[in-house]
Amino acid sequence: MQYEDAEPIVRIRELKKDRVNFVLENVDLALANSIRRVVMADIPTIAIDMVEIHSNTTVLPDEFIAHRLGMVPLVSANCDEGIRYTRDCTCLSGCKYCAIELRLDVVCNDNRTMEVTSNQLEVVEFTTDSGSADNVQEGDEIAKRGEAFGNPVGKNDPSVPPVLICKMRKGQELRLRCVAKKGIAKEHAKWSPCSAVAFEYDPYNKLRHTTHWYEADERAEWPLSENAKEEEPPRDDEPFDFIAKPRKFYIDVETDGSLGPQEVMLKGLAELQTKLANLILALKPPAEMDIVSGAVDTGINGQTAAWAPVTGGVWDTGASRAGSGSPSRAGWGAPSTWEGTSPAQTGGTANWGTTSPGQATNTGGWGTSPTHNVWAGNTSPNVGVGSSSTGWSSSSQQGWGSPNQQANGWNL
Repeated sequence: MQYEDAEPIVRIRELKKDRVNFVLENVDLALANSIRRVVMADIPTIAIDMVEIHSNTTVLPDEFIAHRLGMVPLVSANCDEGIRYTRDCTCLSGCKYCAIELRLDVVCNDNRTMEVTSNQLEVVEFTTDSGSADNVQEGDEIAKRGEAFGNPVGKNDPSVPPVLICKMRKGQELRLRCVAKKGIAKEHAKWSPCSAVAFEYDPYNKLRHTTHWYEADERAEWPLSENAKEEEPPRDDEPFDFIAKPRKFYIDVETDGSLGPQEVMLKGLAELQTKLANLILALKPPAEMDIVSGAVDTGINGQTAAWAPVTGGVWDTGASRAGSGSPSRAGWGAPSTWEGTSPAQTGGTANWGTTSPGQATNTGGWGTSPTHNVWAGNTSPNVGVGSSSTGWSSSSQQGWGSPNQQANGWNL
């Protein structure tokens, strides 16, 4: 097709303070839909997660007010670095590094209906319990927060209408404490930075991905969107293309004000890249994973330990390098079993495997064969007692040699 080798194109049609409208071309449907899903559900923001009601004499129950407070959007610019996840913090019940505290204290003293809005929520210094203050790990998250971080969106901005929480009459009061935390919309919709994400492709339905139910006239009952101006209308005599794929997508992202549209899109693309990178890493073969992770060995009693390098033919025998020398350091019994020499070596050298398992001498290498004092003589298993063979083969070369081909066959 004509789009196979084309580069992706992004054309911004409209950009405002809280929304962006753009066209994405020459990409696959799966990628375009992934972007839509990521910006809706995987970008972290902060939202009120816990409400302590101290006094409520309004007509609304506590649960109703707590739910409305949780849906109030809070300014979350630079949320990645400005606040920790609660699960990643060392505190016991919240601290200034993983939570934002807001207070609401309203009393109606006039003979009129009073509206309680998000503009009356005040960010205060977090109140830490005396028991959890000792476990808090210091950080620089607070220095990375903006001036309005954690405040309700549009507070003290006349052009932005506040969020209505409840209404009160004379003599009623509402006093409460809120704790805002960091999260994503996969856990709860209140953490979504987007209020709406419009996604459309193929406005003329040329691909027939949508079946329109109609009574008389399909075009009259299913009017075309504004995006139809971007494409050519189908001809009546045009044959149906069974292998055609959508390559042009119209996306409109509207935020709730907690994050700007530019930050939403950039963080969404970064999150999608991270997900794909983790998927690629998980699909790598074990051999490649060893190279990436530094050749970590996990085969000894299920323990993860990297084998120590050989320095001048000698394995590291330092006590501080547990699990990095011979197998005994990773859980194979006492350290004195395989430390420095082969299992049966009684010589004075410290080279790994300088003799064979059954040899009692101090020769270099694995020795002539494992038959010394084991196979009833100094010959290999298939060689006669009187033979002068000194290894697994008839070769005079020392070591564990491979079978050598002779005139009458393989000499074992």
